[in-house]
Amino acid sequence: MAITIKTPEDIEMLREGGKRHAFILKELALMVRPGISTKEIDDRAHALCVEQGDQPSFLNYKPYGARRAYPASVCISVNDAIVHGIPNENPIVLKEGDIVSLDMGVTHKGLITDAAITVPVGAVSSEAKSLLSFTKKALDVGLNACRAGGTTGDIGAAIEDIANKHGYGIVRELAGHGVGYKVHEDPYVPNYGKKGEGAKLKVGMVIAIEPMFNIGGDDITLDDDGYTYRTADGSLSAHFEHTVVVTEKGCEILTK
Repeated sequence: MAITIKTPEDIEMLREGGKRHAFILKELALMVRPGISTKEIDDRAHALCVEQGDQPSFLNYKPYGARRAYPASVCISVNDAIVHGIPNENPIVLKEGDIVSLDMGVTHKGLITDAAITVPVGAVSSEAKSLLSFTKKALDVGLNACRAGGTTGDIGAAIEDIANKHGYGIVRELAGHGVGYKVHEDPYVPNYGKKGEGAKLKVGMVIAIEPMFNIGGDDITLDDDGYTYRTADGSLSAHFEHTVVVTEKGCEILTK
């Protein structure tokens, strides 16, 4: 798939979709507390999306190589689950001390934004707090490294530097990506790399930047459900993501 450049009209539509997307994630984060189930959060995500006249992009989406379509509106991944946790098949009741990633795609007028946050459930350990803080910081430095004339390697190198400084494992098999016309487009935007390497960033490219850090090692496993990726060593994992459009001076966050 070739890298696409979005038109000014596309970007305007993505901007509006991104605002709606940010509102939904904020509402879902407010629901996170001990005793609530992942299915309740998924039901609310679906309702909020549809109420705005939009569609949850992941519901019934079948990625390349998957044996079945994804069955929920939002991916909810708890503790050692990294991404793509299914919230409505074997719902998890959240408990004090958990951390939970909420990752959602929203389709507004045919154009897709993708964003994720990881939130604490009640009071969490200092180790979990640090993981959330530094994974969020990694997203910020990745965003700062994104500009026309740069490369995906610039973004990956900036994110990897934060992981290395603080001793976190980086999920290498999963990455950011182009987005907009489809859920996954080129280019591939890994969370590691070397400055100047990778795909060239151009004005009008829309990409999702999404660091995933583990307290333990880099290795991951895939559950029998075909979607939920976990840390192989059972350590906590965090995930933050924004959809951005590349500009001359940097990037504009669409899902803010």
